[in-house]
Amino acid sequence: MSATVLYDYWRSSASYRVRIALNLAGIDWQSVPVDLVAGDHRSAEHLARNPQGLVPVLQIDGHSLTQSLAILHYLDSTRDLGLLPTDPLQRARVEALAHSVAIDVHPVCNLSVVKHATAGEEPARTEWMQHFIRPGLAAFEALLAGFEQAPYCTGNTPSLADICLMPQLYNAERWGADFSGCPRIIQAAEACHKHPAFMAAHPDAMQP
Repeated sequence: MSATVLYDYWRSSASYRVRIALNLAGIDWQSVPVDLVAGDHRSAEHLARNPQGLVPVLQIDGHSLTQSLAILHYLDSTRDLGLLPTDPLQRARVEALAHSVAIDVHPVCNLSVVKHATAGEEPARTEWMQHFIRPGLAAFEALLAGFEQAPYCTGNTPSLADICLMPQLYNAERWGADFSGCPRIIQAAEACHKHPAFMAAHPDAMQP
């Protein structure tokens, strides 16, 4: 087994983010699936890894880390990925862009939240997803106007914003949330789709 192990679920947005970063870092890592649908995240074994019962959990450098954004910051700091600018103001702006989807949109679209709110019934479930994803992406598009894309969200290399955006776009497509009126997002997505680190992290590449 690789020294770096990621406990994840193939459709988990948070896991998807970490997979991208691991690939960008060129780290040899192994995926250990935690089936959220089957309830594996509630097992005693997984709760010992993460008392929150969430994925991902990353075992790396002799440590066990949880929370995708914290993991991304760790990888950025220890592997020099350049996910955030060094200038404090620009750093704050890129983080705000990334957090607009990772902190504001993603949590309310978490399947456990949606199931509680809609009882998992259709069309309420799909309507809930679209209700939050569409305006969230529209806001992301507006925030992108403050950056010079070349061709990623905030420059010529992938940033924290790209890593947080792509899993949200996967969910948008899954739930039929239209973002065709977001040309900047579409441009960044086209660049990410061509990047090997993003391609290898995509849920389609991880599906059991």
